[in-house]
Amino acid sequence: MSWLDSDHHRRWLETECRALLELGRGARVDGGFGWLGNDGVPDARRPLELWITTRMTHVFALGHLLGEPGCGPLADHGLGAIRATFEDREHGGWFSRPGETGKAAYDHAFVLLAAASATVAGRAGARELLDAATAVVDARFWDEQAGACAESWDRAWRTPEPYRGANSNMHMVEAFLAVRDATADDAWARRALRIAERLIDGGARRHEWRVVEHFGASWHPVFDYNADRPRDPFRPYGVTPGHGLEWSRLLLGLRAALPDPPGWLEEAARALFDRAVADGWDRSAGGFAYTTDSGGRPVVRERFHWVLTEGIGAAATLLAATGEAAYEECYRTFWDFADVHLRDRRHGGWHHELDAENQPSATTWVGKPDLYHAVQATLIPRLGIAPSLAGALR
Repeated sequence: MSWLDSDHHRRWLETECRALLELGRGARVDGGFGWLGNDGVPDARRPLELWITTRMTHVFALGHLLGEPGCGPLADHGLGAIRATFEDREHGGWFSRPGETGKAAYDHAFVLLAAASATVAGRAGARELLDAATAVVDARFWDEQAGACAESWDRAWRTPEPYRGANSNMHMVEAFLAVRDATADDAWARRALRIAERLIDGGARRHEWRVVEHFGASWHPVFDYNADRPRDPFRPYGVTPGHGLEWSRLLLGLRAALPDPPGWLEEAARALFDRAVADGWDRSAGGFAYTTDSGGRPVVRERFHWVLTEGIGAAATLLAATGEAAYEECYRTFWDFADVHLRDRRHGGWHHELDAENQPSATTWVGKPDLYHAVQATLIPRLGIAPSLAGALR
């Protein structure tokens, strides 16, 4: 029997999800959600981050849809913080941190995701936030000619950053599918397809299914970008196997959103998964390397929890799509690794980083700022293939 069909395994996933949500309740602080330390207590030395507050708002909207008491008010707290703490009421859009002036596509993707999930969850003010966020993305980030999103702007929207990034556009795909489920507007799914056509069918396919991450303003690849900063948490040098896994799952969700999906979506989902596992997975010690070079050789060997969770989600989604035993084997292997090495039985949650020997480390990620990836890993296997998790729960 597949684990996806096992009542016991589904109960285990429910228990893990509930434990993660319980840890996340402690992240509520004035003005948003804080960066949790290893002990599960907000680190007061760190500033509020929009990506954390939006992700937590999304997570608690999902918790409310699951029927977890108290999650709805926490989602409401996040919705209020997105507007009160981070919104630029003079020029529009949202700041990445209070007091900063830049406007980033990555953060705006999560404003969309949080607002869309909260809209599906029926939270007060969510649809108004979603309308405001879609208007900003329409006007400032979506590039109709390119079929993808710009990366970032100054506060007054006068000067765009010349860089173009696959990471922010991947999360825009996730957000656009959530908006489609929240609004029943299929135009958002068509936009998601255009991003995927550029970055995956027209990009990763030409590079042996390794996702090209960094581009110049005219969308020409920049392969040496951040070569001197290979451990950057959002724009690392080289190829990120975790993004290949994440794209694999998203492409199947995109296929479910389209009335007449192109056949290459499943082909690409399979190929991206196979490439990410071949390049990134350590067959002796287990765990995924954070990055590789363009030939698939590991560069940053630390294992980040989010990469493993995306492997879980992709394996579960491919297993649901195909029923093939190879994906079942990967799914079980990845959860075994998570249970042995990443789940923190002392303080709760997951260690966010391990070294190459699978011991907790903190070269890039300190503490436990992100519940979004681990919570989603407990939901995707239970919900099957869907454009968005909130839509599936509804």
